[in-house]
Amino acid sequence: MRKTAGGPMDGTEGSAGQPGPAERSHRSSVSSVGARGFTSFDSQVLFEGGVLALFTAADVLVYLADDTVVPLAVDNLPSLSAHELHRAIREVLQLPDIALDIFALWLVSPLLEVQLKPKHQPYKLGRQWPELLLRFTDAPGDDVATDEPSLQFRRNVFFPKRRELQIHDEEVLRLLYEEAKGNVLAARYPCDVEDCEALGALVCRVQLGPFQPGQPTACTLREKLDSFLPAHLCKRGHGLFAALRGRGAKAGTSEQGLLNAYRKVQEVVSSDSEHEASLRTHYHAYLTKCHELPYYGCAFFHGEVDKPAQSFVHRGGRKPVTVAISLEGVHVIDNREKHVLLGLCFQELSWDHTAPEEEESVLWLEFDGNNEGTPVNKLLKIYSKQAELMSGLIEYCIELNQASEPAAPPGSASGPSSASGPSLPPAQRPQLRRQGSVVCSRIQHLSTIDYVEEGEQIKPVKPKRTTSFFSRQLSLGQGSYTIVQPTESLEQS
Repeated sequence: MRKTAGGPMDGTEGSAGQPGPAERSHRSSVSSVGARGFTSFDSQVLFEGGVLALFTAADVLVYLADDTVVPLAVDNLPSLSAHELHRAIREVLQLPDIALDIFALWLVSPLLEVQLKPKHQPYKLGRQWPELLLRFTDAPGDDVATDEPSLQFRRNVFFPKRRELQIHDEEVLRLLYEEAKGNVLAARYPCDVEDCEALGALVCRVQLGPFQPGQPTACTLREKLDSFLPAHLCKRGHGLFAALRGRGAKAGTSEQGLLNAYRKVQEVVSSDSEHEASLRTHYHAYLTKCHELPYYGCAFFHGEVDKPAQSFVHRGGRKPVTVAISLEGVHVIDNREKHVLLGLCFQELSWDHTAPEEEESVLWLEFDGNNEGTPVNKLLKIYSKQAELMSGLIEYCIELNQASEPAAPPGSASGPSSASGPSLPPAQRPQLRRQGSVVCSRIQHLSTIDYVEEGEQIKPVKPKRTTSFFSRQLSLGQGSYTIVQPTESLEQS
């Protein structure tokens, strides 16, 4: 059965390895009329007799990316759809019609994030929250019992980045800026130090105004450095071990690097409201810089991958990862090291998921590689209870990309442009190709299964070979994934 993304049973929820903004959302989104405090969707009182009558008139609290609360007085809450709530929010915030495409409603907690379809009813999904946690997370029973989702107004995963460049409404740009900034500061969007400084400088400009010589100083920035840079770049190690270990950050240079970047922020003079015009320009500049990150605007999922074995007697174990899926492709991010382990455009991979009854659910990614100079097909196993959701989201993103592309003229299928796909591959983003950049794949840090021909050692998966070990793939001509033919016996790894 083909899955479409967007709801709790069909593919847009994800649990980030780094909760990030979700950590702020452990709060309620519904308060009863006349009640003190808030009553969450999954609080026990909602499931007791007579509750529906209590919520025929209620205040729904919707949280924006900057933690601003938008209270909405609504009628008949249990049957209210996400589309109706979305319209109410747009009216309160006075957003243009394009906001219907740009933003979506999400149910978010530290354990799970769900983008809602317009037809979904947030109240009913909130009642199902414990069931969703049990099905799609490994959270202990105590955490499931106490977890409370909040309703958030966030970027729609399916809104193309290219359309953001056409947005001029300042409030829309501000909301997108606040969400992107939160993801950068929470290290959900891994960035190189230079990019973090450039982005942090734009935050300085928005919050502190135009740069003035002598103000602020590096010492002043140090006091609230975590407002401008990700936390792992603000922490200072001590002793020789920290110096040797180095996380890629330049020790002792964070404040000065940020200050230098702040000094370089360009100012724009406008004949009308200069303050508003300049902020709009800097919001746009921040988003444009974030567009260089291949995982901007993605949905996050939690998983684990095998570490490479260190020796014959010492198994590598597993490492937690975040799987970021967007309209551009799939990226596997190391939660601890804050860098990409594997990045693939859709035309570079085949995929499938397996969910044996007595074994763990697995998302399989298959891609081209080499083993000591020999071309091979590589398989990566991602262990996750959300494997089915990730698989469905990949399929839906491919369908959206294909639907948005103009039909190719006859005879053009074999042309060089036919393999370019809907988005530029990382190799065509020279500004991100720094040696050792966090956005570059580190396949050597992964334990993959290398094979040629039939992959006979892979028992749990039943191959349906066409041009790939898996039948699920995007075929766009000569640049698509290709099967590696065996030339000699290759040792499996």
